[in-house]
Amino acid sequence: MLMPQRSLLKVIVLGDSGVGKTSLMNQYVYNKFSQQYKATIGADFVTKELQIEDKLVTLQIWDTAGQERFHSLGVSFYRGADCCILVYDVNIYKTFETLQTWHRDFLRQADPNDPELFPFVLLGNKMDMNGGSGRGVSEKVAKDWCASRGNIPYFETSAKEGYNVDAAFFCAARAALASEHHDQDIYFQNIPTAVSETEEQGGRCSC
Repeated sequence: MLMPQRSLLKVIVLGDSGVGKTSLMNQYVYNKFSQQYKATIGADFVTKELQIEDKLVTLQIWDTAGQERFHSLGVSFYRGADCCILVYDVNIYKTFETLQTWHRDFLRQADPNDPELFPFVLLGNKMDMNGGSGRGVSEKVAKDWCASRGNIPYFETSAKEGYNVDAAFFCAARAALASEHHDQDIYFQNIPTAVSETEEQGGRCSC
């Protein structure tokens, strides 16, 4: 009996150290949040299975180190990516300023077939801090940045509270599945998954 036909999508999560990349992934895949901070060394990945319309999809989500000394490792992790999630801390403007560098370096090192059409999703994380009153980047500024780069989908999230996390990753999965460079399904088995299916919650995905 043939295994169900599925798509394997590789999603890269990028951003400065401390913006909550690992926490977002853990919230999405395991529904867990830890107050203890531990910097990612190099890169690691988790998987999650979901269904998008009539497609069975397994997301392979790569968590990459935000420290400058690990940037040279990017080329080996970025190649073959189907979507890139950029993350910044809404309370720290510097983490927003560096998005341009992350965006540019990813395209250079991943070398996609059509850089202008490659799907990105932007997440402004840590909305739960200070009741949202101490933010350093306004929603308008973030949306303007996205608009200037081909209308990148934007979500404001809280890894701690789970706010918009499912919606953001679901949007990334849909964008990756729809992208022109992902043009074939593969058969595979024994991929570890945490949840069998997820649904979009909160926010709006424009992808």
